[in-house]
Amino acid sequence: MKPFVVPATAKSWVDVAANSDFPIQNLPFGLAAPKGRDETMVVAIGDYALDLLILLDNGLIPESEFPLLESFIDMDREKLSALRQWVFGLLTVDDPRLRDNKTVWKKALIPIADANLQVPIPPVAFVDFYSGVHHARNVGQMFRPQGDPLLPNYKWIPIGYNGRANTVVVSGTEIIRPRVQTKAPDVEEPAWGPSRELDFELEMGYYIGTGSEMGRRVTVTKAEEHMLGLVLVNDWSARDGQRWEYQPLGPFLAKSFATTISPWIVTLDALAPFRIEGMDQDPTPLPHLTRTPNSHFDIELRVSLQSAKMKKPQTIAKSNMKHLYWSIAQQVAHQTSNGTPLDMGDLYATGTISGEGQDEAGSMLELSWKGDRPIKLDETGESRTFLEDGDTVILEGWGQGDGFRVGFGQASGKVKSVTK
Repeated sequence: MKPFVVPATAKSWVDVAANSDFPIQNLPFGLAAPKGRDETMVVAIGDYALDLLILLDNGLIPESEFPLLESFIDMDREKLSALRQWVFGLLTVDDPRLRDNKTVWKKALIPIADANLQVPIPPVAFVDFYSGVHHARNVGQMFRPQGDPLLPNYKWIPIGYNGRANTVVVSGTEIIRPRVQTKAPDVEEPAWGPSRELDFELEMGYYIGTGSEMGRRVTVTKAEEHMLGLVLVNDWSARDGQRWEYQPLGPFLAKSFATTISPWIVTLDALAPFRIEGMDQDPTPLPHLTRTPNSHFDIELRVSLQSAKMKKPQTIAKSNMKHLYWSIAQQVAHQTSNGTPLDMGDLYATGTISGEGQDEAGSMLELSWKGDRPIKLDETGESRTFLEDGDTVILEGWGQGDGFRVGFGQASGKVKSVTK
């Protein structure tokens, strides 16, 4: 399908700050539960969440085309694109339909701080890939210093695992430090207790809007047709527990306790201006994984950390989605290549996205290099190797356009101590 791309020169009658993540060129979708109202789909514009149910009830959105706006249940990529195009028409500066109806827009425009944003789609399933090649290489150098940092299969298949869907939480949810089983190298028996190496992971994620049949694969060329859009993902990790449990079957309790996502689904249409070719793939993937042109994205990513003693967060890492080795379309093609079906509401994550530099690492494990290089927090003089109780981690991402940015908002979480 041809994407609906809002011109860079387009303006809204809603006041939008120049550095806002949510100009009229974006118009991402979320799910809100404002006080005293039912859950409703919303669109972000500037500092506001636009209640689509109110527009529907007042005849500004055609009920014949979009009858169910209480959730994403009736949405696929094509329908979401059509809804975004309709909302764009209502918000553009020279369209009077909503602009001149003050009674309606005063009720429909909810300050984002008051919108009570939810997980946009409670996922049916959650899959986490390992497609950030610099992260994979860093981890390999740490734990296999005498060998090849990338295992032989890395450049042939997108590595991934099935995670826990019911611990996906929205930005702002506190993260309780998990208890895990660990084993120090100098003792005979493992121990069980609060993780001492709690970490974040800087990732992107994407929601599935159209499912597929069991036994039938989705090709790389068709994969994006099944997607609704992208979100930020922090797949929290207990590194000490992971180190003990991951062999031979991979992540389990060290990863399943919490995954934070941003509340706004940014459509592929909005991200069209930021498409890029991506890094070279050598060796050439097998034919069923051969990627299509411009299937990667130039999305700036930033990680900030604020301790309980700090008054404002400090940027500790910057990266970019372009550092993914495998595109999101290739990931879906691989997931379904054995006949695994897709379901509406599936959430997929890319894996940790690190750049080549030390300050581009997408995890504390890399930033502190297993704890050997503590990170200094300038405001208070504190240092960190892994996350401590009271620390807040904030992920942000955006594509930079000509005079506008298409952003994702934040995926934030504060670490809370174990109390039971």
